[in-house]
Amino acid sequence: MDNLKKFFKLDKFAEFSGIELLEVSEGYAKASMEITEKHFNGIGTVHGGAIFTLADFAFAAASNSHGTVAVAINANISFTKAGIAGTLYAEAKETTRTPKIATYTITVTDDSGDIVSIFDGMAYRKRQKLEDFAD
Repeated sequence: MDNLKKFFKLDKFAEFSGIELLEVSEGYAKASMEITEKHFNGIGTVHGGAIFTLADFAFAAASNSHGTVAVAINANISFTKAGIAGTLYAEAKETTRTPKIATYTITVTDDSGDIVSIFDGMAYRKRQKLEDFAD
C-alpha cells in the first residue's frame, strides 16, 4: 500500500483538491475529501466536478492497484444528494477484470453515510507497470 500511496502523491490535481487516499488493496480503494470553500458551486453545494474528481481518484487507485497501468475509457456518474459540509468518502470496488478491461463501481457518501453519488468506471489495462512511473 505504501508504494501505491507514494505513486498517487504524483496526482497533483487530487492533492490540490484536498483528496487523501485512505485505503487501497487489489481491486479496492477508499479516499476522502474534506469539504472547504473551494469545493462549492454558485448555490452553496459541493460542485459536481469536485465529487467526480473524488470518485475518479478512488477509481484510479483501485484500477491501478494490481500494479499495472490502468486508464479510464468510460465513466458515468449519478448525483443522488447534495454535498454541503463535512467530509466526503469514495469507495471503489472492482466488479469485473480481464487482462485488458476492468469495471468499477464507486460510491460517494457523506459523514452520515448517505449516498451522494454513484460512479461507474471502465478502465483499459495497459502492459506498462506502475513502478515505471515511481521515483
